[in-house]
Parts: sequence; structure tokens; C-alpha cells
Amino acid sequence: MSTSDVNPDGVNPLEDTESEAALAYAEERRENIRKFVRTNPDYYIKNFDKIGASARFTATFNLMAGIFGPVWYGARGLWTWALPFLILETLAYVQIARGLFGDLAADAMARIASIEGTLELRRQQLEAAIESNSDKVDVYQRTVDSLEANIGGIRAEAEALAAEGPSIVLWGLVLLLVIKTIQSVVANWALETRFSEWLSDRSIRSAMPVSEIVFSAIFMALIVTAAMMHYSFPGRFSLLSHFPTDPNIRLTGITWVEDFIAFCVRNSEAFFEGLTIGIRALLDALEVILVQTPWIVIASLIILLTWLTAGIRTAIYSGAFLAYMGLLGFWEAAMTTLALLGTAACLSIVIGIPLGMFAARRPRFYAFIQPIMDFMQTMPAFVFMVPVIAFFGVGKPAAVIVTMIFGGTPVVRLTVLGLRGVPESVREAAISFGANKWYLLTKVDLPLASPSIRAGINQTIMLSLAMVVVASLIGAKGLGEDVLEALQYANVGQGILAGFAILFCAMILDRIVQGQRK
Repeated sequence: MSTSDVNPDGVNPLEDTESEAALAYAEERRENIRKFVRTNPDYYIKNFDKIGASARFTATFNLMAGIFGPVWYGARGLWTWALPFLILETLAYVQIARGLFGDLAADAMARIASIEGTLELRRQQLEAAIESNSDKVDVYQRTVDSLEANIGGIRAEAEALAAEGPSIVLWGLVLLLVIKTIQSVVANWALETRFSEWLSDRSIRSAMPVSEIVFSAIFMALIVTAAMMHYSFPGRFSLLSHFPTDPNIRLTGITWVEDFIAFCVRNSEAFFEGLTIGIRALLDALEVILVQTPWIVIASLIILLTWLTAGIRTAIYSGAFLAYMGLLGFWEAAMTTLALLGTAACLSIVIGIPLGMFAARRPRFYAFIQPIMDFMQTMPAFVFMVPVIAFFGVGKPAAVIVTMIFGGTPVVRLTVLGLRGVPESVREAAISFGANKWYLLTKVDLPLASPSIRAGINQTIMLSLAMVVVASLIGAKGLGEDVLEALQYANVGQGILAGFAILFCAMILDRIVQGQRK
């Protein structure tokens, strides 16, 4: 340090400036904490400074958070903490309520009442047998003695349960104390984390609005009260045990759905018949190619295609997998499965890629079809098989439609994802050089989005293959039929061998598509 860096009083101006900046930053932080917490700011300034001084978890104690628990956390907007603590506190309060005034022996007494009804009937039968001098007196007597013994054992069990009240209360109090302690210890740390987020995003709610306090308190009171009443007095409050409904609502809904399906079938019969004919024509063509063509031709083509796309090592594995299917007698079933899969996958790809290309540049349209695709992918297959059978009947066309519904969405999603991921700078450069829309689509967008599109094709094929067993329930032949038969007759060996054949088909197709993508 040169003498010019020190003023006549011996103070370094740089150090003085840094000290002033640090003080200004500390004062600004304190002011932000005051704006964020609003209540008791000095306490939070002290604890936030302590927490912020260390990168590790720093334990502090917040008495108010411990006393009010989930209400405090909810009022502060810390619902990710409030809900778990609410569940744990509810469990503790339920145990305390059960131990203090709960009917612990209710289940046992209900069992006694049920057995007493049977016992009364057996006593009457015993008396009638004695009067008629029947040879079944001993049988009835042993039955009565057994039921009386059971009632005595259950009554002793009920008395033991009733005597466990104090221990249940003690357990609940210990649990509640532990939860309250944890809430007090982590409260300031969780609030300081939210304060750090608030500094970068002022839209995050701060302070403790009265409306949030009231909402948190009412919500917690309702949850705790309902749980305490239900578990302390089981079966006494039917509103808590059973959802209030009317069987006529369900029957009316069933009637409406059946009427709607019948109306659609009557007014669209020609359309679905034409669709069925088209699907069957494509399926029959693929079956002719895969099933009726000599096996050595199909095996050679598959091995060659695998070699060209994924390499010689994968081609050797594919040959081994094909040999497995042939030697165990699964060749025809495997080719039938591939024909069904190929039909569903081809239709899904032919429909899905153009649909994804159309939706990629139209956010409103994609927002419209996205819930439909979510429905298609999340709804269990056995559910949408019902309307498919109503429209197409049973058989291979219906199996193709079910497979398309389940496996057709990934190619649309990933096509949209790939096209939206094309850098705008590349597109702008192509446009600046005079590229028209067709050139931009075929030479820029699709080549850059092709990895994502091929991944969608791969996912569609894999999901379609996963439906072969389900599709066999409605008349699809192939490997799924062997697995279904194994399930029906508990034939473990056949089921496992057919399952491995399905797995090997999936691995061959996956390597072909993934290899080309690479």
C-alpha cells in the first residue's frame, strides 16, 4: 500500500468505503426483513442474521410457531410445511381424544352383538333338539359353548382396550410435544428461506394477513375436529364415514352414458365401418408380409436392418432373440404381434407427427388438445376398451384402436417439443437468406427436431407393445394371447417364456429406432 492510499489521519479510504457499503447493505437487509415479517421485526432480524451467517441448518426457537403450529405456517404462506405438520398434529390430537373420551371397545362390542344374534339362534335350536330328543343335541351344545367362549374372549379384549386409554393419551401427548418442538426449531429457518425468495420475487406473499390467519385456523380446526370425532366415536357420525350420495345419481349417470353411446353408434355406423375396413386392410397387409413370408426372409431383413442402424453387435443380439422366438414356437405369434403393433404405430405416427407440427406453432390449439392427450394416456386401458368395443366390436381392429389411444400421445408431445426447441436464431438466419415456409420446415425445423421426433416414435412403439396383453382380451392374437392363457391356467412357465418374447421384440425395435436416432 502506498502512502497516497492513506489520508492524513491514517485511514484507508478504500476500507472506509467498503465499511460504509457493508453498513448500507446491512441496513437495507434489516429494512427488507421489517417489510417482510411486519410483526416483531427485531426478533426476526436477529435470527435471520444468525441463520444467514451459516450455509448449514441453524437451529433457532420460535415459540409462536410451536404454539400455533400449522396455523402459523399457513398464515406465513409456508404450506409445504403446514400440511405435513397438520397431519402429524391431527394424529396426536386423535390419540389424545381417543384416550380421553373415545369408545375404544366399539369394534369389539359390535362383534359381540353380532355373535349374540347367532348364539340366540343356536340356543333355540338346542332347546328344540332337546325337546325332540334329536341326535344333534351334542352338536348344538358344542356350538353354543364355542360361541359363549368367543363372546367371553372378545369381552375380555374389549375391557383390555378400554383400559389402554391413559397410555394412548400419553403417547398422543408425547407425539404432540415432539411435533411442537420441531415446529419451533425449523420455523425461522423455513421463513428465512421464503424471505430469500421474496427478495428476488416480490409477488410472493409477505407478512401475516388476517384473512390467511382466519383461513388457516378454520382449515386446521375442521380437519382436526372431523378426525377426532370419527376416530373417537367410530360409526356414530355417518356423514364422516360415508360420502352423502344417492344411488339414483349413479343410475342416472349410467343411463345417460349408455344413451349417448347408443346415439353415436346409430349415427356414425358408416364412419366406423369404413375405419374398420381401412385398419383391417393395413393389418392384413402387414400380416401377409410378416406371417406368411418365409421366416428366413423376415429374420434376415430384421437382422440386416438392425446392423445398418445399431451396429453388428446389436445385430448379433437380434439374431439370438429371433432364434429364441423360433425355437420355442413363438415365431408366428411374435410376427402377428408385430403386425398389430406396426398397424397401430404406423397410424399413430402418420396422425401424430402432422398433428404435432400443426400444434407446435399454435399454442392455443396445443392447449386445447393437451387435456385430451392427458386423458388418453392416464385413463386405464380397461376403461376406454368399453366404448371401443361398442363402436368397433371385438377383434383386431378394436385392439388396434385401443393400442393407438394408449400409445399415440408421445409422438405428438415430442414433435411439439422438438419443433419448439429449434433455436429462433437459426430460423431467422434461414428466413433472412430467403427461405420460404416449406424450405424452413423441411430443411431447418424437421432436421433439428428429428432427435426429439424419433424419441417420440420410439416411445409410441414401446407403449403400443406394452398393450399386447391387454389387447388380447378383446380378440387380438399374438404373444399377448399366450400370456393371457398362462394367467387363466396359472401356467407360470408359458407366461414367463412368452413375456421374454415380448421383451425381445421391444428390445429389437428399440435398438432399431434408437440406433437410427443416434
